[in-house]
Amino acid sequence: MKKIYLIGIGPGNPDYLTLQAINTMKKVDVFFILEKGERKGFKEFIKIRKEILERYLDRGTYRVVSAKIPERKKNRKSYKEGVKTWRQQKAEVITELIEDKMKDSEIGAFLIWGDPSLYDGHLEILQHILKEGAVNFEYKVIPGITSIQVLAAMHKIPLNRIGESIVITTGRKLKEYAPAEITNTVVLLDTYSAFKHFRDSDIDIYWGGYLGSKDEILLSGRLRDIIEDLKKLRSKAKREKGWLMDTYILRR
Repeated sequence: MKKIYLIGIGPGNPDYLTLQAINTMKKVDVFFILEKGERKGFKEFIKIRKEILERYLDRGTYRVVSAKIPERKKNRKSYKEGVKTWRQQKAEVITELIEDKMKDSEIGAFLIWGDPSLYDGHLEILQHILKEGAVNFEYKVIPGITSIQVLAAMHKIPLNRIGESIVITTGRKLKEYAPAEITNTVVLLDTYSAFKHFRDSDIDIYWGGYLGSKDEILLSGRLRDIIEDLKKLRSKAKREKGWLMDTYILRR
């Protein structure tokens, strides 16, 4: 039977791959790389994946198969429906790859940014494909280091505090929070600069962009004191690189 691995590769630094990830990669016959649009950030993600393969694997021991997937279109009426439609399109592409580009008993893999269990849809997509019954395969998940762990390490802070919980959310959802609800909140995927809604509160921010990469940027302090610096820093990074992936913690 065909087998698929979802391999967490961390936030972009090849040094952050686990031994389990490297050893699993050595067993893989074919790596699938999904190309999403022409934006610079997407191209850089593909480049890093290929660099990881070249660094840890011998040439000629594996195949790389690329396939184009559509970018997610924003659904103004329903965010969830927009994501559901996009994942269905992605599932169709992945189904064809597994069916047509793998021989029986071969091992395929997707290199997943960060960890496959955190804000990544591949797990649910594979489960959906199996439920549909179009193609049969086994799958396994190899965990990876997340940008959250790297952020805490770079700022030299514990992620949790005694007797407190941690909230992990997105910039889109953060806008729904009242300032009083923010105690220890990790924020990912913030294209809205949602932190600006808390500028008048007694909240600290620990921010990191391009975590784990050679372009890593860090900033921390009382939000109201550094918010203008942070906004300028984010704008400058986007302008120079054409994209930005950042993570931050809001903490009271």
